[in-house]
Amino acid sequence: MTNPLLSDWDTPFQLPPFETISDDDFGPAVDAALEAAKANITAITDNAEAPTFANTIEALEMAEDLLGRVLGTFYAVAGADSNPAREALQREFAPKLSAYGSWVTANAALFARVDDLFQTRDTLDLTDEQARVLMLTRRGFVRSGAQLAGDAADRLRDVKSRLSVLGTDFTQNLLADEREWFMSLDKDGLSGLPDFVVATAKAAGKEKGADGPVVTLSRSLIVPFLQFSERRDLREKAYEAWTARGANVGKTDNRGIAAETLKLRYERAQLLGYDTFADYKLETEMAGRPDAVRDLLMEVWRPAKAAAEADAKQLERMLHADGWDGPLQPWDWRFYSEKRRKELHDLDEAALKPYLQLDRMIEAAFDCAHRLFGLEFALIDAPKYHDDVRVWEVTRDSTHVAVFIGDYFARGSKRSGAWCSAMRSQQKLAGDIRPHVINVCNFAKPEDGQPALLSYDDARTLFHEFGHALHQMLSDVTYESISGTSVARDFVELPSQLYEHWLEVPEVLAKFATHAKTDEPMPEDLLKRMLGAATYDMGFSTVEYVASALVDLAFHDGPPPSDPMQKQAEVLEDIGMPHAIRMRHATPQFAHVFAGDGYSCGYYSYMWSEVMDADAFAAFEEIDDPFDPALAKRLEETILSSGGSVDAAELYTAFRGRMPGVEALLKGRGLAG
Repeated sequence: MTNPLLSDWDTPFQLPPFETISDDDFGPAVDAALEAAKANITAITDNAEAPTFANTIEALEMAEDLLGRVLGTFYAVAGADSNPAREALQREFAPKLSAYGSWVTANAALFARVDDLFQTRDTLDLTDEQARVLMLTRRGFVRSGAQLAGDAADRLRDVKSRLSVLGTDFTQNLLADEREWFMSLDKDGLSGLPDFVVATAKAAGKEKGADGPVVTLSRSLIVPFLQFSERRDLREKAYEAWTARGANVGKTDNRGIAAETLKLRYERAQLLGYDTFADYKLETEMAGRPDAVRDLLMEVWRPAKAAAEADAKQLERMLHADGWDGPLQPWDWRFYSEKRRKELHDLDEAALKPYLQLDRMIEAAFDCAHRLFGLEFALIDAPKYHDDVRVWEVTRDSTHVAVFIGDYFARGSKRSGAWCSAMRSQQKLAGDIRPHVINVCNFAKPEDGQPALLSYDDARTLFHEFGHALHQMLSDVTYESISGTSVARDFVELPSQLYEHWLEVPEVLAKFATHAKTDEPMPEDLLKRMLGAATYDMGFSTVEYVASALVDLAFHDGPPPSDPMQKQAEVLEDIGMPHAIRMRHATPQFAHVFAGDGYSCGYYSYMWSEVMDADAFAAFEEIDDPFDPALAKRLEETILSSGGSVDAAELYTAFRGRMPGVEALLKGRGLAG
């Protein structure tokens, strides 16, 4: 029988035929795709003709087409709908793919051709985009060890292989802890919980096979539980389980993995000639050096900490007024903060949520994209890897732009968090290839027949991930290696965080924030109060984020700590972490940093990008038109369509005319002054 992953796909827009793919197909398909990629690369090095951009760089761009198709399909389902077979395949693929990557970058004949082109680049009559691709290709080889030889090259290969295994293990341990823990709630355990939380807990209990409602470690359930539960003992139990993910003694303990990962990253950097992993990692980012990252984070930390400490005093007074002695604890913060928000802004999450329906927020994101960029979205009948998934065709002026896939609900088979990925990226080298883009979220799934309701933070997450999706959809470059979100890590969050601002535009919410039962729009006074409270508790959220970013930086800016947990404690003590706030991601669950190299020494990038997104949206505010067509066109032409074809700072300067300072960020977070 023909392996469907290796066949031509006679499906709408050549989407993967998920219904005909079995888990048994992935292993043979990856092996076949790896062999095909090796054959393509061997053909490049065996070419007797002198290297040209076409027969070397463009051939290299095309060499892994089949591998990309197979892996794009596999990792889409492995991340969003895992099972034991897929987890085993991830563990099997990690060292194979690492070995293949090392084989490519250690291929002396291949690097010689690339380097020859780079050294003679001024004579090649390259376009700006081609020159950029050539530079990035050579730089990628060098940073992967192409100039190493002998024992150093062998050791680097082994280090990278082990790191790939550790990243997979870290992710799977975290998923196991999140999947296996839940806490049953009796009638008393439901005390204080609004109807929407009770309904979510019942749906979670049904999924877990429990006899009644439960709290799980899904953020979409545990956060509202911590906000509303009057049972302080249950809040503590749930919070401690949530923050202990990856640190439970036994086979899912991630602390040893974190220590080994940091040690190997440091060794990798030194093999490549860098003092620290931070020096290696930040070389290609906008920040450039560790001191620049630390300066930004500390500039934000000081006012954020002051705001959080002032808030903590107010919340602790409320705790004592309820008859509890002692200090405010981390499992108390959200509960009393919710009460205080209601007092200060007359806002009740339970009253707010019915106006933030998932389907209406999806419509809002689509409508903003239409008004800004002329995009249209139409649901289509297409292959899906899970029944919860929805698929849209994206068009502009009746021309196909992309396929957009939305997978919004939390489930035990899905890793936590929210992300955007492309099963297929935009490029023109092999024809006009349009992208297949996925947004994955973990919103609480409602009971059957009930609408899915979001918190305001959930709605922001939806807009955030859709901003990433627009970066992929509107990409307009020739080469896949610089397509879409293939940009500096501290630039990639700019489009996503910028798009969040359109959720705050009053006319958007006035149109799409309609009540789930009455279909009435959100009352104007409630809308004003909600937007007026947008910076409420910003000290807390900023402190938990910046603390995580500072710990990440400290892990990598120097020799590796023998005990990462001790290093984490030292950093938090040094910066004066408030007692009642913990890091957003403690080390054993810090998947951004330890599930792979993507955000390692790069968690700061959300804030680096926020400096730009606050300033970029200010451009629309300055002309008092969030949908100004000329400005939207410039945003698309400079940032959203360019991918990595131009240096990130040049792209931003082309849009805004200058680089920004931190002032707009502090003002936007309510921390200025």
